[in-house]
Amino acid sequence: MVLLKIKFTQQRRVHLAQGLWLLSWTAVIWGAIIFCLGVYLKMELLRRDEVMDNTEIHVVPNILIIVGLASIGTNWVASCVCQDSLDATRFPRWKVLLLGWFPVAAVLCCLLISVVVLSFALQGRLEESLKVGLRNGIRFYKDTDVPGRCYQKETIDRLQMEFRCCGNNNFKDWFEVQWVSSRYLNFTSKDVKDRIRSNVDGRYLLDGVPFSCCNPSSPRPCLRYTLTDNNAHFNYEYQSEELNLYSRGCRQALTDYYMELMNSTGPGVLSVILIQMSVILGMRYLQTAVEGIMALEDPEGESDGFLLEKGVKETMEDLKVKALIMLQFRLVDPIATEGSSEDADLEKAEKEASPTPAS
Repeated sequence: MVLLKIKFTQQRRVHLAQGLWLLSWTAVIWGAIIFCLGVYLKMELLRRDEVMDNTEIHVVPNILIIVGLASIGTNWVASCVCQDSLDATRFPRWKVLLLGWFPVAAVLCCLLISVVVLSFALQGRLEESLKVGLRNGIRFYKDTDVPGRCYQKETIDRLQMEFRCCGNNNFKDWFEVQWVSSRYLNFTSKDVKDRIRSNVDGRYLLDGVPFSCCNPSSPRPCLRYTLTDNNAHFNYEYQSEELNLYSRGCRQALTDYYMELMNSTGPGVLSVILIQMSVILGMRYLQTAVEGIMALEDPEGESDGFLLEKGVKETMEDLKVKALIMLQFRLVDPIATEGSSEDADLEKAEKEASPTPAS
């Protein structure tokens, strides 16, 4: 049973080839867009690499980059096939290549679908990675003279100013760490001594935040220290005062930013999937229609185009049999094969050496 058979006249074959050529180049352009989106997302993730605990989320831009390049290549091949399908002398050179083209194009569609799924599935992993990375970044904020961490302060400050955020969850995260380096503390000061002694771990903790947490949109000059002391500032109440600091945590800000980036690729990826599937179906019809004409040796006659020569079940069984045959062929013992050939040569030599009976 032939699946979805369609009659193609010469004019319909020409129109199909022309439409597929245009669709293939559209897919090439979209493949380039997907590649650029993958590169941009990869660069943005690498920019914040210091505040991420792992790189699991990088699988999304990696797939986009690979699929974008592969889409450009496969659809460029499809456009060449469409051009040569109108010439019976040039099309046969693509017959072998098309056997591998269809599986590759199908795998590309599967990878694009996986990008859409992973964009949503990895949101929890992204948040956890940022949570741990930002916590370590805040903890190492003071280590400006430690190799490997000397730029951590600059990274956190730039991050908080760019994304208008403060701390990991909120500004109170800075109250739990010593973010002022010991080299800038006056240990002869009574206040410094009292703060260090009052802490079990001997850390200098403040109810204050770095300058990068200050919100420039606030009409009041920035209050960065003694934030929990109502008497330290005029007309100020810690519990009810709307602080002139960024209220949103950087983890939420970065998660929203990256999820927006990945979600923005969704419409483009879905468009490429639809275009790629259309190209695959159209190429199959064009391939079978042109091969039918070549078999009939009548370039201007009618031919049948179809997706599958047999039903789905029969096609799957045929593919299974072919795969088993190829597997058995690879599993043939080369030593046994060599031994059998040697036995055959020996038997032949014995026959040649034996005397021929007289007639």
